[in-house]
Amino acid sequence: MIAWVVAGVIVAVLAVSAASALKVVNQYEKGVVFRLGRVSSVREPGLRVIIPVVERMRKVLLRVVTMPIQSQGIITRDNVSVDISAVAYFRVVDPVKSIVAIENVTAAIDQIAQTTLRKVVGQHTLDEALSDTDTINANIASILDTTTLEWGVEVTIVELKDIQLPESMQRAMARQAEAEREKRAKIIAAEGESLAASALGDASDMMMAHPLALQLRNLQTLAELGVEKNTTVVFPAPIMTAISELSTFLNREQAAAVHAVPPDPAGPGGVLNTNGFPNGQAHNGTSALPNT
Repeated sequence: MIAWVVAGVIVAVLAVSAASALKVVNQYEKGVVFRLGRVSSVREPGLRVIIPVVERMRKVLLRVVTMPIQSQGIITRDNVSVDISAVAYFRVVDPVKSIVAIENVTAAIDQIAQTTLRKVVGQHTLDEALSDTDTINANIASILDTTTLEWGVEVTIVELKDIQLPESMQRAMARQAEAEREKRAKIIAAEGESLAASALGDASDMMMAHPLALQLRNLQTLAELGVEKNTTVVFPAPIMTAISELSTFLNREQAAAVHAVPPDPAGPGGVLNTNGFPNGQAHNGTSALPNT
């Protein structure tokens, strides 16, 4: 009976030892084996056997890890306070370093990512932080990658996720955007007026070269007015031409009136005598007054 109990204990110990000796490493993992506290080997994915009690295996994930960077209160280079959050993507490239070189690689990357985010964004103005995010992302990723490579980790991507602005700054930016849109609208309207004036100038030059074109345009205008069934007839005429023709007519009439008046035989202010000549003159032009 005692023999059976001893045999059962031995079998149980062997089963437990066998279970602890067999390790399964997934495809997205690698196993780092420690033998009596020292790194002995790195095991690839699959079923792996270790020596119980003497050896110990720690599995390391090789997949890309998504780590959100919590919102940070940052003062930009132009002294504007903003809250910026980001997200970082990293993966382990050296399983041994990720275990031996640092205690908790995820927590370490989280902390250094926050400080790097404040440092890099603080070197840029607000406009650059809003418009040139690709450069800021690349700078943050480069700094993080340089630091984390010593830990066996590669930072692949860093992206700014959210930028919170003060309400006063949002209102100021809205007014600025509205003024910019009004400026563009006025510029576009001015360009349209310039093009229209240029086209009208070309049209006027064409009509001056071809007077009948102006008459045809006047007839077209009359036809358009007639479509509306108006009782008032409007006849368009060139103002300057009409004024010039009217001035010519008045001058001509005035000149004709001047030529039609006969000359006064007595001269200006003169009186005729009994002989039909002005007083003081004879028929031969000599004076008719007696000499004294």
